[in-house]
Amino acid sequence: MLWSISGGGTARVIAGLLLISPLAIGATAATARAEEPASADMQKRMAIYRKKLAEYTTAWDAYEKVAVPYWRSVSDKRSARRAKRARGGQITAADYVLEQPPVYTGPPKPKNPEEENKPQPREIPVVEDFLANAKEHFGFTPQAPAKEIDFKQAYARVASAAGLTKEAAVKIYGFECGGNGKYDVQAGREYDPNARVISTALGYNQLLTTNSVELLAEAGDAFIAALEKAQSGASDERKAQLLDKIAALKKMIAFSRSVPDDWNAHDRLGKTPKGLGVHALNLDVDVGPLLQTEKLLTSVKFARRSGYTAPLTAAGLEMMNLTGDGNGFDMVQMPQPLREKVPTSNFFQRGGYERNDVAARHNTVAKLLAATDAKMESEAKLQGAKDLAAAFDTAAQTARQ
Repeated sequence: MLWSISGGGTARVIAGLLLISPLAIGATAATARAEEPASADMQKRMAIYRKKLAEYTTAWDAYEKVAVPYWRSVSDKRSARRAKRARGGQITAADYVLEQPPVYTGPPKPKNPEEENKPQPREIPVVEDFLANAKEHFGFTPQAPAKEIDFKQAYARVASAAGLTKEAAVKIYGFECGGNGKYDVQAGREYDPNARVISTALGYNQLLTTNSVELLAEAGDAFIAALEKAQSGASDERKAQLLDKIAALKKMIAFSRSVPDDWNAHDRLGKTPKGLGVHALNLDVDVGPLLQTEKLLTSVKFARRSGYTAPLTAAGLEMMNLTGDGNGFDMVQMPQPLREKVPTSNFFQRGGYERNDVAARHNTVAKLLAATDAKMESEAKLQGAKDLAAAFDTAAQTARQ
């Protein structure tokens, strides 16, 4: 009766089972037995992980109770200084947080064993991402230099014509790029091209995606004019190449100007796929030197507008390049006795400070400036820096002819 209800399907299943070899059944059983200890091991590891995570969470929460108010006070003091300076007030020690930031001393955050074999998403975009987005969204592929020295010579010509000194440019290059960095060096890879990147900072002067968008919004017309000037006397092939660059550059400028001229607005654009594409301009042998130069030039102009007439030292200009014009200028004009007291944390956002072990180790303005200058002197002796210095000498000689 059961047979007639089930029909031929049951018969086929039974027949199929009869065809399974004893070896296959044994292998399946062995696999099941092997998975049992593996599962038990994972359960044990997860129990240890949860215990460590609870310990970490308790320690981190305690740390946050002091860290959050500290960094809030740093931000509040910074805003108050800007307002006071705008009114023409005198900045004193009382306008800074004079305590060093709290340091987390608890256990490290444990890794989840269940996540070990899962592919980890790339947290920070890299050069390949900039190139891919430039091509996809603007139809633009930057022209790489035939040799590294070609980019250095192009940068030296632009920087010299803009009034940047050889000493400042070479020392900042040494500090930012480790003395031997290539035109496409990204932060974190100054000494190892395969190391993990720590930010989108790119090139000789380490521009962030936000910098690229902002500079294009503010100085894009000058970049267009420079490319149009380069067409004069150029070959037909070169003119066509420059025309293509100008067309792509105009699209990027329009995108960069699609928001108000505001750092936060540009920061949001810089994180978009199109913003990453704009950043690829730094890798172009014609446009990259314009962007890299303009980044330093804006700092020089900021100091002049603020009434600072003394020549900026390379270390002072680097502080403006590293921490932003307002924060860097704050350090530049600070009298030496105050530099000895004021923690460097006053000039960074929390995340930037915690990633910057140099600022944390050299934790006063005086120490940071001294360490920066010492590193500049050392890195300027390396071959890449020497090549850049020679390019500046060639540019100066050509300008005199």
